[in-house]
Amino acid sequence: MIDSLELALCEMQGHLFKLTAEKGYESESFVKVFMNSEVAKDLDKPFDHTQWAGEEYLLSRFAEENANSIKKGTPLDNETLYWSGYVYRAWHFYTGESSKEIYRQAPISTMKAVYLPYHTMSVEMAINRLKETYKCKR
Repeated sequence: MIDSLELALCEMQGHLFKLTAEKGYESESFVKVFMNSEVAKDLDKPFDHTQWAGEEYLLSRFAEENANSIKKGTPLDNETLYWSGYVYRAWHFYTGESSKEIYRQAPISTMKAVYLPYHTMSVEMAINRLKETYKCKR
């Protein structure tokens, strides 16, 4: 079960993903680079001061560190972006897996494809289904 502090981090990452649409980032490349980034690694730590810096700061830090890897383009819709960011962070708390491991199992193309049927499920159920789908594909 996710506690209230972890829930706040899930919400923050959901808002961070949504903020990328406002900034005009192409979602597929952003999410791939983000989930493999130093910022995501910091968010995976049991405690890191940047976890509480807020989405604006984290996005600016990420953009600075990855200026050559992210591109402008067509973003996904806000609901899919928020849900994906939220689920990715909740997945880390639920299983202890790193952002990099999580993204390998469920890239943003998968999250986009399953948003409509999965977004009404509990987060834990959605994560379990995503993990089952990944196992079946292997």
